[in-house]
This record gives sequence, structure tokens and C-alpha cells, in this order.
Amino acid sequence: MGAGVMKPGGGGGRRRGARRRTQPMAEINVTPFVDVMLVLLIIFMVAAPLLTVGVPVELPKTAAQALPQETEEPLTVTISADGTVAIQNTDVPRDELVARLRAIAAERADDRVYLRADGSVPYEVVAQVMGALNAGGFGSIGLVTDVGGPALDASGG
Repeated sequence: MGAGVMKPGGGGGRRRGARRRTQPMAEINVTPFVDVMLVLLIIFMVAAPLLTVGVPVELPKTAAQALPQETEEPLTVTISADGTVAIQNTDVPRDELVARLRAIAAERADDRVYLRADGSVPYEVVAQVMGALNAGGFGSIGLVTDVGGPALDASGG
């Protein structure tokens, strides 16, 4: 692969005198390594967008910055446009929501939860689900939005 035999004296000249021993070449050929890394990079770039939560919602746009990544997979509660509530990818009836959240909170070390709500959902429904999250044992609720919305300040952005 990357090993070969190198002749002392630079090669190219005539041999004079006795035969000399050849030395193994001590260089590593990194071209195959770079090729494999580029293929893996492309695979991960294509696969990464597919790893997001699968409930489709139209998130409202805000000027807020993205939150830093965490070590534990975040718990995500989604309210779709028709008012259906889902924990991760599983639809949950509203009367069972608090009980399921308490069971999940008992198993998790972090009390942080992300709430994704479709922009067309009334604020009353969002507030009710936030109350259920609080009653279920989650005190830190992050509202998920898309970036690029109005900043609502004098900067005009």
C-alpha cells in the first residue's frame, strides 16, 4: 500500500563496486485514508438532516439564537397544527399527558424539555401543554423556533 524499497544514494546513478543493501521506505501513503474520510464526511452530511424529530410542524421564526447541544438526548414535545400532542414521535392523548410526563421525568436526570408548536396553534393550547409539562415534573421548558424572523428592535433585522 504505502511501503516500497528505496535505494541509497538517490538512485539514478550507475552502480559502482559492491552491491548495497536496500532500505525499506518509511513513508505513509495518506491518499486512501483521505479518500475514506471524505466518503464518510459526505455520508454523515447526507444522514444528519434525517435524524431530526419526525413530526412535521411549521415553526414560527424568531431572532433568537440556537441553544447549545447537550450530552443527553433532549425530550421534545410537539403540538401539530391540528392540536395533536406528541412526545418525541409518539402521539399522546391529552388526558394521559401528565401521567406519561411524570413517568419520563422519573427516569431522566435533566428536567429540560423542548416544546415545538406549529405557528397556527392557538396560544391557549400552547399554554395548556406548558402547564402539563410543569405538572409532569419539567421545570425548564425551551420553545423551539426557526431562525430568520423579525428581531422587533430598532436594528431593522
